Amino acid sequence: MAVYLPDSGATDLAHRLDDPKIMLVACLCAAWCGTCREYQPKFEELSDRFPDHVFLWVDVEEHPDLLDDEDIEDFPTLLVQDGQQTLFYGPMLPHIGHLERLLMTLETDSPAPNLPGAPALRRALI
Repeated sequence: MAVYLPDSGATDLAHRLDDPKIMLVACLCAAWCGTCREYQPKFEELSDRFPDHVFLWVDVEEHPDLLDDEDIEDFPTLLVQDGQQTLFYGPMLPHIGHLERLLMTLETDSPAPNLPGAPALRRALI
């Protein structure tokens, strides 16, 4: 599955996110960040292993409007939301295995807390 960008595929992206069962996995990065550039291909590969999720790459400097008033200082910052709540929001070491394990954990039936303070990215995209 391809990784969406906020500027491309907006109609398809909004349609997929309209399903509350679909999990949004957003990487909040910056074009100038070398770590982000190295992480992006791994993020794209991971999206192929989780085709039921929507993966989104957001350049925080190009799309500050999608982040409410959040100031992203550490890269990469990951945001994972389902249709009802934020399941994860924060910086993560740029080792794709960490994100993969997080997603596998979130797919289980264990309840995840709703994390306050995360941007309402999913709502902004729909």
